[in-house]
Amino acid sequence: MSRPTTTLPNFLIIGAQKAGTTALYHYLNQHPEIFMSPIKEPHFFAFEGEELDFRGPRDREVLSHFVVNDEGAYRALFEGVRGEKALGEASAMYLYSEKAPARIKHHVPEARLIAVLRDPVERAYSQFLHMRRDGREPLADFAEALEVEEERVRSGWAPNWHYKRAGFYHRQLLRYHEAFGPGRIRVYLYEDLNADPTGVLKDVHKFLGVDGSFVPDVSRRYNVSGVPKSRRLHALHALLLRPNPVKTALKPFFPKKVRRRLVEGSLNALRNRNLVKPPFPEEVRRALIEEYREDVSKLQGLIGRDLSGWLR
Repeated sequence: MSRPTTTLPNFLIIGAQKAGTTALYHYLNQHPEIFMSPIKEPHFFAFEGEELDFRGPRDREVLSHFVVNDEGAYRALFEGVRGEKALGEASAMYLYSEKAPARIKHHVPEARLIAVLRDPVERAYSQFLHMRRDGREPLADFAEALEVEEERVRSGWAPNWHYKRAGFYHRQLLRYHEAFGPGRIRVYLYEDLNADPTGVLKDVHKFLGVDGSFVPDVSRRYNVSGVPKSRRLHALHALLLRPNPVKTALKPFFPKKVRRRLVEGSLNALRNRNLVKPPFPEEVRRALIEEYREDVSKLQGLIGRDLSGWLR
């Protein structure tokens, strides 16, 4: 049987989680020469052909909303391509996935890869707060969550719960260097994206071979982590974002751009104002820095960046 001829992506944002990949997806999606998959994180190359049997709180429910593990369904995500030069998606789990590099190499061997890395200690805490924000993390204490992480891994909880494990970037990025060579990979730091998003995007546009003069709107914040000040307001926000009959009935009366502006703008701004970030426990921070020290030192050499700030 011949393989379908539907277009596949020619670039991928591979991670890391909680490092600005959602913002980067939305910024790139504004460019007229870039097509981003309508599902931001299909995670096809992490879970191709696999039955999702993760057992953490609401794992199956949450992952079922966006994971695409069938090749035909994945190709269908790019049926809307209309001559754009750069076609991509942003599955932040690819960097952590041991299986993704080989699958990407098999399906799209010439793809360009983009990684955004964040201080692994801060990233771990942000991921913990993200799960708290979504009402899934049953533990209120970060140190306790770290203590049970290996037990959760053995029990089959999804990678979203691997707070500490997901931060060993050197070993993860090395898999991609070995599979694709450093020339096909562009690595940015979360600090760069925060401090100079326009500059980072200009370099990304050059890397992807699209018009570098285009300047996107980078004023919005995406996927902010934190603990809700008001659970009622947070629950209302979640309700408004979920599919429901009223939203479905109103869709024909509101153009896609208007709906996106409402969701990405007003509703996200409402949620962000309702979130607070509890102080990071200093003793936990110091312990994690020591666990990451060797990996960060190796990563500096691999990407040619000074990461000493992550170790202070």
